[in-house]
Amino acid sequence: MDEPVPVIRDVDQGTARLLPDVDRRRAWLLTVDGAPQSYVDLDDPEHLEFEYARRIAHVLDCAAAPGTPLDALHLGGGALTLPRYLAATRPGSRQWVVDSDRALLEMVAEHLPLPADSGITVRAEDARAALRSRRPGSVDVLVADVFGGSRVPAHLTTLPYARAAAEALRPEGVYAANLADAAPFAFLRSQLATFAAVFDHLCLIAEPVVLRGRRFGNTVLVASRAELPLERLERLTAGDPFPARVAHGAALGRLIGDARPVQEADAAPSPEPPEGTFTVG
Repeated sequence: MDEPVPVIRDVDQGTARLLPDVDRRRAWLLTVDGAPQSYVDLDDPEHLEFEYARRIAHVLDCAAAPGTPLDALHLGGGALTLPRYLAATRPGSRQWVVDSDRALLEMVAEHLPLPADSGITVRAEDARAALRSRRPGSVDVLVADVFGGSRVPAHLTTLPYARAAAEALRPEGVYAANLADAAPFAFLRSQLATFAAVFDHLCLIAEPVVLRGRRFGNTVLVASRAELPLERLERLTAGDPFPARVAHGAALGRLIGDARPVQEADAAPSPEPPEGTFTVG
């Protein structure tokens, strides 16, 4: 059998590379301009290489009884890591994925095709436009993993965006977003304040070293109008290879402090990561 070789292609937002994993026969790392975007094992879609993806998967695992199909909307596609995971763990789920980079989606479809019965529909569209066109109360989980390069776009950080996300979810639906920041957490605090203004229940999942402000890193914001399964999330995240904490209640309130919800006029993208933080090769 021929050894897999890297695939390099210019896409709408830069240069994408699909790099084969030498240790896993049909596993691939997707990067855009050197920044890792996704890791997919076509033979084992439940294998999640990135810690932030594992943490969002824990949120998906807790969203309903094991094996129960879900209706899921994913903002940001990459190589479709989490949609593939949900299709494998909850067969029969209906999933919609939107990503503004049409060329990237075409590259992924060509080289990392989905199973015919995956239940996943992929569309090239802006994330916020997709939310505006979504029927209210039509999804159980909404996953936001949208980065322009290594930054969350400004129009996906605002109070109207948070309201649109809440409107798309069913009453007990769950929103989960991949965010990245470092102390003093101006961006992260503003996002927590924004979603706290719309949702009744929030938590934040992150490694202790990130929460203590010792390095730049990913965090997962989780929000719902219904109570969150905090104890189960704490058990699952504590058992990961890189254990995380689940901040909620008073601890989350202290982190938010005097931060205010982000209005449209004040919106800004997430901070640029320090050089070398999220790059390979």
